Amino acid sequence: MPTYAHVAGYDAPVEDVWAWYDSPGAFRRIMPEWEGIRPLEAGRLVDNATTRFRVSLGPLRPMWVARHYGVVPGEVFNDVMEKGPFGKWDHEHRFVSTGATSSEIHDTIQWKLPLHPLTFWTAPFTVKGRMDQMFAYRTVRVQEDLKRIAMYADRPKQRVLVSGSTGLIGMQLCAFLQAAGHEVVRLVRPSTTLPPDASDQPCVVWNDQTGEVLEGSMEGFDTVIHLAGAGIGDKRWNAKRKALIETSRTVPTEQLVQLFTRLSNPPKTFLCGSAIGFYGNRGEEVLDEASTAGDNFLAKTCIAWEAAGAAASEAGIRTVWMRTGIVTTPMGGALQKLLLPTLMGAGGPAGGGRQYYSWISMDDQIYATYHLMMTPDCEGVYNLTAPEPVTQKQYAKVLGKVLRRPAFAPAPGFALKLMFGELAQALVLDGQRVLPTRLQESGYVFRHERLEPCLRQCLGKQKLR
Repeated sequence: MPTYAHVAGYDAPVEDVWAWYDSPGAFRRIMPEWEGIRPLEAGRLVDNATTRFRVSLGPLRPMWVARHYGVVPGEVFNDVMEKGPFGKWDHEHRFVSTGATSSEIHDTIQWKLPLHPLTFWTAPFTVKGRMDQMFAYRTVRVQEDLKRIAMYADRPKQRVLVSGSTGLIGMQLCAFLQAAGHEVVRLVRPSTTLPPDASDQPCVVWNDQTGEVLEGSMEGFDTVIHLAGAGIGDKRWNAKRKALIETSRTVPTEQLVQLFTRLSNPPKTFLCGSAIGFYGNRGEEVLDEASTAGDNFLAKTCIAWEAAGAAASEAGIRTVWMRTGIVTTPMGGALQKLLLPTLMGAGGPAGGGRQYYSWISMDDQIYATYHLMMTPDCEGVYNLTAPEPVTQKQYAKVLGKVLRRPAFAPAPGFALKLMFGELAQALVLDGQRVLPTRLQESGYVFRHERLEPCLRQCLGKQKLR
């Protein structure tokens, strides 16, 4: 039977690595971004706990059911596939201490393909490369999570309330905070459906239009992180959609801050989402947190959004506005929409390609938010963008390079406007050249400063030894 073996080293004691793996957020954190995995149940590290998820195999979405066995806390756990796409999959995770502050995980997998006597010869190009990329991604993710957690190990764990926890950023942020040992509670509306792997996690239910708390209590949180809002690029814009984009941000933010002022034990810190759309369409102008606002729809929305949360600062709550750039991950957002045309060889310059894309990796989006949460001196506006913004043409070229596809077929601006209307102008043809000046001055060190390493990691195209 084929065996796959992998050894990963960590600059952390073995008990810290085990604790990370045994957290509720661990499974979502180690999912490769490009695989399209949908978690349904994340079993804890105890015998007979079950993990269930759906995987992507072309157009198919088969269920994978794994059962834990042979668990020795701090030392080893095994999971065996009881249902899934392989003929057999039995995976041992062995945790090995290599020093007071270092450790390794030794992964050993016994596996077979379906109809293995007929299909085993395909393994070098159907299984081996995919597993190499998966374990390379997992190793880097765990190493970096442990490193970021250790930076603030001397500071108390917090009780954190997160709105927008079912969104692209919110799901990863909650998983990371859980892996870091914080108590995470989700702020949801009555109509919110939690992802299946988080369906049993604690929530506060509220009416975001009136501020009424329907279930649970808002008292006693150390930090509130507010990320909720209707998707900007989800649907074609019309007057109704634009009104929803604005009011889904301004009204809940205002209601939340007013609620803070009525609490006996309000939060110490309020982190509120915003966006680099605040700056409008600015061409090649270099922008930082001191730059003036723009005057288009997205700029006016961001201005109103930030103004809606201003009362929190006036009430003495440490308040941070996070002006986020283009979050670069195949799990959603702009990159997800660009993948298919790029793979088909049609990922060239859009509208000339001279407009700047101020991007940020999902890793840095999460770690920067954590840095702002855990650093008491951070207050006010921070741009969450990588230090090296690129033009749209450069973005397309690098993406084509990583995916080994040409990137010269242009998409004229008028064609994009015909297809997507006003949304195309705001999200594709306009641009901002934004720098994270205050974030770097506060001591934050980026995981991904350059676009190509970011794309290689999140798309499973890392250059391996």
